[in-house]
Amino acid sequence: MWESICLTLAATAGNNIGKVLQKKGTIILPPLSLKLKVIRAYAVNKPWALGFLMDIFGALLMLRALSLAPVSVVQPVSGCGLAILSVFSHFYLKEVMNVFDWIGITVAGIGTIGVGAGGEEQKASLISVFQLLWLALVVAFLFVLLNAWLHIYKRQRREQELMEYEVVEEIIYGLESGVLFGMASVVSKMGFVFVEQGFSAMFIPMCISISICCSGTGFFYQTRGLKHGRAIVVSTCAAVASIVTGVVAGMFALGEKLPTSPSGRLLLLFGWLLIMLGVVLLVTSSRLIRHLPRSFRRSRQTSVERGFNMRRTASSSHTPKDTNPSAVIQAATLHHLLSSASKDKD
Repeated sequence: MWESICLTLAATAGNNIGKVLQKKGTIILPPLSLKLKVIRAYAVNKPWALGFLMDIFGALLMLRALSLAPVSVVQPVSGCGLAILSVFSHFYLKEVMNVFDWIGITVAGIGTIGVGAGGEEQKASLISVFQLLWLALVVAFLFVLLNAWLHIYKRQRREQELMEYEVVEEIIYGLESGVLFGMASVVSKMGFVFVEQGFSAMFIPMCISISICCSGTGFFYQTRGLKHGRAIVVSTCAAVASIVTGVVAGMFALGEKLPTSPSGRLLLLFGWLLIMLGVVLLVTSSRLIRHLPRSFRRSRQTSVERGFNMRRTASSSHTPKDTNPSAVIQAATLHHLLSSASKDKD
């Protein structure tokens, strides 16, 4: 179990940090196209090439983790990618973090330990075709319901001639993308379970292909929400929905079960809760900090700025000034980076 959790943490670190490095590399690169000159420019750009390799390596590690552990364990632990991304952005990009960021990182880390301590290795259970059909019908019905709800709010907004998105629309886009991200992990796990039950090995690439389609559609829905809505609302709903979908679908469709011992069951449930709480704190930290008392907020800001200025002065005295364009990448959410990257390319 701990091996699977370590693989999941390494995979989500590779995915998140890889996206940051790709984003940093595209700052001085032209929009991606099939022209040989453009492809060569991307290939020789060290930050982008390194980020791309880390992203691919992270995806391979995630598949390995899914082959060893239940998706109800892997999917919640993958939510700690935001915590790893925040730490990386703080030390590598010199990004200033507030007190809620550190609390979120700590809470998510404790939750990961709880999942590892409470999780149990499980034997592959028989997958029923009726369970898969039932899962597909439930997901389809959920999307029909959410899209109908979204259509109603869009029509009301057009009738009232409102330009800004309603919060309900942001929540719906976040939920839809999160459900698809969670289903991507469940479908990938199905391929390994089918092979363990004696089916053809072709089920693994087939399920992985379906999983890629689910992830791509999820990014499409989330990009639509991030384009006009608030990243905080969309990203929070997507992260929580992804974890809940992975857990629920893994238990009902793949036959995964809670630990048999009461202490293990409590640790696993407590770990799930802490991971979701840590993710929510990381995504909403910039908004939560505004509700602190003004005197405490000012004292924290002064001490943080002083430390940041000292680090910047020390680094500038030892290294020459970089003349290339650079940017401070916010670590609120990985998917927000993806959406901003698509805007730069457009």
